[in-house]
This record gives sequence, C-alpha cells and structure tokens, in this order.
Amino acid sequence: MANFRFTSAAKNNIARALLGATVLGSVFGVHMTSAGAAEKQPIDTTTVSDHAERSRETRVTATAAQVLALAKSQIGISENAAGGGTKFQQWYANSQRAAETVARDGGSRTEYLNAAWCAMFVSWVGEHTGARAQIGWDSWTVAHAKWFQANDRFGTEPKPGAIVFFSWSGSKNLKDIKHVGFVEKDNGDGTITTVEGNTGRGKVEERVRPKSQVVGYGYPQYRG
Repeated sequence: MANFRFTSAAKNNIARALLGATVLGSVFGVHMTSAGAAEKQPIDTTTVSDHAERSRETRVTATAAQVLALAKSQIGISENAAGGGTKFQQWYANSQRAAETVARDGGSRTEYLNAAWCAMFVSWVGEHTGARAQIGWDSWTVAHAKWFQANDRFGTEPKPGAIVFFSWSGSKNLKDIKHVGFVEKDNGDGTITTVEGNTGRGKVEERVRPKSQVVGYGYPQYRG
C-alpha cells in the first residue's frame, strides 16, 4: 500500500482530543524570497470543513525542472525491512503537518515512521525546493488530491512537474486514489514517465505508467 491514513479504533477519540489543540493558521507556511511573482496562498480544505481561506501572499521560487531534479536525485533511496527508515517519513513525523493530520485522521506521529510514504515523498520534495505552498503536504493521497481540486488546480493533462494521482483499478473517483508521484513527461504513447516514492520494493524510482491508471493531476504554480 502506497497511501497512508490512520485507521485505528481510537481514531475518532484521538482526533477530537487533538483537533482543539491543533494550530491551523499556518498549515501552508509562507516561503518568501526576493525572486518570483506573488501568488495567493492556497486553501487547505482537508483539516476542518470550515477552515477559512487565507489571504497571505507567497512567492513561488521553484521551477518544475528544479522540483523534478530534486525528486530524481532521490532515486534509489529505500525503506528498511519494517517499511520505514527513510528521511521522508522522519521529516514528516516531525513536521507541523503531522500534528494536523493526526488530528484529522487519528493515530500518532510515531506511526508515520513506518507508514506508506509516497505522499510524504512528494511533500518532502515540496518542502526542500521551497514549493511547499504550491505542492501541498499530506500523508493521505485522497486529501492531497482534494486540496488541489479545492484550489482549482486539478485536471487531466500530464504536465511536467504535475502531481499525479493513481487508482490501480482505473477509477476516476478521488476516493479511489492509492498512490501519488511526480510527472516527468508525457511519452505520447498512452504512458507517462514519473518519479515516485514507495514504489516497487519500497524505493524512490522512475517509472513508466499507463494513463489509464491516472485519476488526475494536481498543478503546482511553479515559477516560469
């Protein structure tokens, strides 16, 4: 399984207990530099239903090529025998977002350390290229796709640098999403080349996938 969401029996109780303590005002932190054009801060609709639209501005500094270069530089990194041990899981478990997704889904931060990490990989790349506000960050692929959809950044065209969401059954329903990665290119033959975490035998790999398995694509607003 390449998609992670807590499903413990105590989930609802934990979520209620933590929700009141969760600081939601900075779910998508602002990355400011001297370069790039100002962009409206994306809406997070995945934490609570009445979460207000943010009006803060962020500057987009990363290009699609830079994001893909970092993603590809991680190819070969592998999880351990317990399904953990990657820097992507460790980073996410210690992030502010982990506290927020625990409040939403239940469980605990430590469970992320050995959880399916495809979405954590995408989130890590966004964080380390300064593109987090445009790529988003989550551990659950369905919620991540819904975030793009809520911000009118979800579609059917495989653009380089887009976030691609898969359903192995061929379903086009967001609730059936099982996996996520980056689009590297459209091969023009009904397939796309991707860079994905937690694929194959729990590695970061470059893959060729049929478009028939794609639910849709999220479009970060990259520079250039």
